[in-house]
Amino acid sequence: MASLTIRKLDEGVKTYLRLRSAKNRRSVEEEVRVILGELIEGREEPLTPFAAPPATSTASPSQRIGAVPVASITLIIGGGIAAYKSLDLIRRLKERRIEVRCVLTKAAQQFVTPLAVSALSHERIYTDLFDPQSEFDAGHIRLARDCDLVVVAPATADLMAKLANGHADDLASAILLATNRKILLAPAMNPLMWNNAATRRNVAQLQRDGVMLIGPNSGEMAEAGEAGVGRMSEAIEIATAAERLLRPPVPRPLAGKRVLITAGPTHEPIDPVRYIANRSSGKQGFAIAAAAQAAGAEVILVSGPVDLGDPQGVTVKHVESARQMLEQVQAALPADIAIFAAAVADWRVANEGEQKLKKTSAGMPPLQLVENPDILATISKLADKRPPLVIGFAAETEHLIDNAKSKLARKGCDWIVANDVSPATGVMGGDRNTVHLISKNAENNAEITVDSWPVMTKEQVAIELVAHIVKSVTGKSLEPAS
Repeated sequence: MASLTIRKLDEGVKTYLRLRSAKNRRSVEEEVRVILGELIEGREEPLTPFAAPPATSTASPSQRIGAVPVASITLIIGGGIAAYKSLDLIRRLKERRIEVRCVLTKAAQQFVTPLAVSALSHERIYTDLFDPQSEFDAGHIRLARDCDLVVVAPATADLMAKLANGHADDLASAILLATNRKILLAPAMNPLMWNNAATRRNVAQLQRDGVMLIGPNSGEMAEAGEAGVGRMSEAIEIATAAERLLRPPVPRPLAGKRVLITAGPTHEPIDPVRYIANRSSGKQGFAIAAAAQAAGAEVILVSGPVDLGDPQGVTVKHVESARQMLEQVQAALPADIAIFAAAVADWRVANEGEQKLKKTSAGMPPLQLVENPDILATISKLADKRPPLVIGFAAETEHLIDNAKSKLARKGCDWIVANDVSPATGVMGGDRNTVHLISKNAENNAEITVDSWPVMTKEQVAIELVAHIVKSVTGKSLEPAS
């Protein structure tokens, strides 16, 4: 699509576009495209800067559950032969779910083309401080602040000198002076330039100012016969350093703990083509597995048939039936914590048909049902290998709290996570949940506590539940995500 230029906008419209684009982390040009698309679809919104549309994700549920949050970087590519490494850097950053918006200096364009950079970043490329298409809304300020981190790679001696001494005569240096975000420089220059007294003074000043550096490394230079300290760090090193700044290591209070989780439905075959099942997507159990893994636990997830990708770093055992699920659960013991979020089918057919059952003139063949093993009760009542903390789920359509309390006593578990799964709630298969944590008093088992939580996404419910587990198991507090 060609670039879009709109002239003679009044100040009210300009203000609206700036605020809305900043809120949605898009350029003004991108935001105008979104607005036009909404108008075409008949979903226009009131013209108010406070009426930005809710963020919608194009990722599938399996991509969203336990996924690393997206971060954004403004990448300034300086004018040095090492600029070719910036192409690999863009790829490495995007692999880490980091959005990249690129700025090329005039000199950088002698080494890499805006077309190549745009093709890799999937974003418009910025080169000119006086670009009328972006500067009508102070584009250099937006590039400086509508990001989580500013990275300069390669950071030439000239760019570092400008930043150290407050110069702002081009787009790159203006961004560096206007940003209120952290700055990471990846220096790249000839060894004599790196060791020059002026460069050393500038580096010292930048470090005093809080600017962070990675490298340079030692090695062969582009110039024949030149070697020493001055090579730009490799793309993977810069990407790792950037990710560490964007996503500092989180506390791992469940490190050394083994967590066993069940999720999804079970399928109990009637014949080779039919089965009995519950309406469960597995999203809540998978989200809990991801949250427990993020808290440092070793996680074993026993999952019924679901349409979700396996959470990263989690050992997943895929099963079909309740009996298979119980077998895998028992094989995974011992565990420190067991969370039974699966919607296990209560019954199965006594005699599974070897061939597809057919209708007859006498009507439907009779189906004799037998009760499936109660996985939660079986593990809760173990004399040996019982996990110290056993948590069940109660999916109810009526008398939610009363039924959950009854289940807590009947099953012998320690906590019950109760949720209303009536069709009107949209919980089954949906992305949000409203739960109540039912637990026994640690000092008096006869006393039951009910902790009701507000409506949350299933990922937020998972994080909140893991925070409660951490406090119970370790005595430490883990701040749940907002």
